[in-house]
Amino acid sequence: MSTPPPNPIRWPAEALWEALAPSLPGFTVEVLPEIDSSNTELMRRFRGSPTVEPRPEPLLLVAEQQTAGRGRLGRQWQSRRGDSLTFSLGLPLAPTDWSGLSLVAGVSVADSLEPLASSASSQGGKPRIGLKWPNDLWLSTPQGERKLAGILVETASWEGIRYVVIGIGINIRAVALDPAAPAAALPAVPPGGLQELLPELDAPATLLRIIPPLVQAVQAFERFGFAPFQARFAARDVLAGRAVQLSDGSTGTAHGAAENGALLVHTAAGMKEITSSEVSVRPVAAHNPQGARPC
Repeated sequence: MSTPPPNPIRWPAEALWEALAPSLPGFTVEVLPEIDSSNTELMRRFRGSPTVEPRPEPLLLVAEQQTAGRGRLGRQWQSRRGDSLTFSLGLPLAPTDWSGLSLVAGVSVADSLEPLASSASSQGGKPRIGLKWPNDLWLSTPQGERKLAGILVETASWEGIRYVVIGIGINIRAVALDPAAPAAALPAVPPGGLQELLPELDAPATLLRIIPPLVQAVQAFERFGFAPFQARFAARDVLAGRAVQLSDGSTGTAHGAAENGALLVHTAAGMKEITSSEVSVRPVAAHNPQGARPC
């Protein structure tokens, strides 16, 4: 049984503001006890309304509880106060090419939680936190692969300003699945918890650890694109060399991410570059040695 979080939870808002305000003028941090979706809220604020001016300033919005958290393709993201860390980072951004931003966010979060150097002597040098294209973090456990986190990137424009919202949900402690639930209702990959790897980290400590490097990574992406992050993604790529099934029913073998962030899949028709965020990539179960269900 998990220990309930303190009431109220002590969030490091001031420390984050001090770390990021110099590089993000106008940056603010806000914590809400409950909201439908932090991504949706930041999009509402950016777009404004007939009576409210749009707000394009950089903002970190932390939600202790989300009632309608969203993942990619409209999937629901389950969260629970203290057992989950859910937040959205919104800021104006103007990269030359937007391709690969979700991969960069995943690389940054994974590296902050488990630096590659620290995993060099464990699991034959293979990190326990892996990245599943295009937006999931998986945790390797003795019981198999577990979903640790998900990332949702959304953008909007107003009067020449392009605003990006990067929403991230991290399981601090895994929520137990309902044993009576039908198989079709269960997630493809069971949830895992960060405290299985780092028991000393709670939600506030995790936030403080990952946000400053995430902002730096996003700013680097704005200048240089995905290419400088390609090798770091490859070191954690859980699909590389595995059989995958695309949403159109075709199958092939994943061959990593290209310099533009596209997933390379070798199919019967040749090598394909998968770029659309609406494409679902599922590892084929027969090629999953740890028995995790496809995602």
